[in-house]
Amino acid sequence: MREPIVFCWSGGKDSALALHELSRSTRYEVVALLTTLTREFERISMHGVRRELLHRQAAAMSLPVDEVWITQGATNAEYEAQMGQALSEYRRRQIDTVAFGDIFLEDLRVYRERNLAQLGMQALFPIWKRDTRELVDTFLTLGFRSITCCIDTRKLDDAFVGREIDRQFLSELPAGVDPCGENGEFHSYTCAGPMFDAEISVRRGEIVKKDSFLFCDLIPI
Repeated sequence: MREPIVFCWSGGKDSALALHELSRSTRYEVVALLTTLTREFERISMHGVRRELLHRQAAAMSLPVDEVWITQGATNAEYEAQMGQALSEYRRRQIDTVAFGDIFLEDLRVYRERNLAQLGMQALFPIWKRDTRELVDTFLTLGFRSITCCIDTRKLDDAFVGREIDRQFLSELPAGVDPCGENGEFHSYTCAGPMFDAEISVRRGEIVKKDSFLFCDLIPI
């Protein structure tokens, strides 16, 4: 019998690739997605994606999604308290492994492992240290589709927001920008792929700038 685990899901392409990797595992079974949302906007934190689109992803993959709610501008203490409460519930159900789509940010990995250890849980990183150019090429070859929902304008110009991540997109990335946006250069929303039973249709809505970040509102059709 496979070990039940929970996947910390952002809705973006790295999450999708890591989840796809786990779907092929004979050791683990993902039993739920866990996503952080900002209460005031009812959107995925950092990505700015509507809650409805999160639920459409979960439905397309036939997975339940559990939500962690934080306030706008939440401190680390608030985030950790809310996340800890959600994770403790999994622990009570004898689920003690949480998977993430992180690739190479060592400080983030240490942070996640430390917080989980305090709850008697452990972290799993299915695509850790994989070459990011290889990863994004695999993503496209597998038939995944993803649209940028947020960019950091200090790294990318405005034309990169609301674009599908395809080989043309990758060829236009400036030097020094990670192909997977692992340094926070861009975030994405995955709308199709081998784990989805149907493509999620969206249209591009208003583009809003907040500090140095540009968000494209993706609207479900």
